[in-house]
Amino acid sequence: MIFAKSIITPFLLAIFISIICAQPISWLEKKRIPNCFAIIIVLLGLIILFSGFAFLIGGRVASFLANVSKYESALTTISKSFIQFLNQKGLSIPQDQVLNLIQPARILEFTALAVNQLLNVMGSTFLIFLISLFIFLEFGSFSDKAKAILSVSDESNFYFSTIIQNIRHYLWIKTLLCLLTGSLIYVALLIIGVDYPLLWALIAGLMNYIPNIGSIIAAIPAVLFALVQCGLSGALWTLGSFLLVHNVLGNFVEPRIMGRGLGLSILVVFLSLLFWGFILGPVGMFLSVPITMTIKIILEQNEKTRWLAILLGTPAEAKIYLQHKELVKEQ
Repeated sequence: MIFAKSIITPFLLAIFISIICAQPISWLEKKRIPNCFAIIIVLLGLIILFSGFAFLIGGRVASFLANVSKYESALTTISKSFIQFLNQKGLSIPQDQVLNLIQPARILEFTALAVNQLLNVMGSTFLIFLISLFIFLEFGSFSDKAKAILSVSDESNFYFSTIIQNIRHYLWIKTLLCLLTGSLIYVALLIIGVDYPLLWALIAGLMNYIPNIGSIIAAIPAVLFALVQCGLSGALWTLGSFLLVHNVLGNFVEPRIMGRGLGLSILVVFLSLLFWGFILGPVGMFLSVPITMTIKIILEQNEKTRWLAILLGTPAEAKIYLQHKELVKEQ
């Protein structure tokens, strides 16, 4: 997979795009638009959206990369000043060892390089949408093929539709929440006056695919940059904006519309981030939770593999399964 990631990453992106776009295609078909025209309309809309977005964000990433050394040196100076301040207050902190261990300035460089690599993958728009087109054209035959396979193995086939429905529900809702998160962060940073608000909004939106720790990962580079550009007050306002947006959307809005049975434990989220990031690079980090979530949904639909889904899930889900088990025993 590591050697073939230049092929795998566009294929995975095309699969997730196809699952998300199946909803608007179905809606257009209900409006009596032929399937082929519905596919063309959705694909053209996506091409315009992705091309325009890549054009907007590409220049800002290039500008940020050109100036990242200046921001790194400024952040290093601030870090040294802070450690010196703590040492003056009586703490004995080895400055060089701490800076070498933490390296806060490298966070900005890694962030920009990760987004730049993601944009390079998205630059292969033609290949991604070509794969998506063929998936759309064969989407209707997948259920027939699944039934044919299952009839040979003499297994139940009802759960395939449940798998597709759950994955589509998760990705569709999560994508809308990511767009909303990015939009709110963009407006907040624009009001605060932080440079490159579109870049930080893109990171916030993408990292929102990663529950629990995604908001923390997205906030760190934006807060550090705000500290360099706007000082302590700007960093605090930026941190407050991230906390407000992610707490409102993550703790109140998302649980009410996402529903039960789609959660991953914090440990699994972190391990999947490391694993898929190692296999597929920054793109794998952004896709880590959707991929793991898909695996979990598939596992929980079969009685023989449900125990693996419980291991991947949250403690609350394990308690629900346990209560259900006890209720079945009593009956």
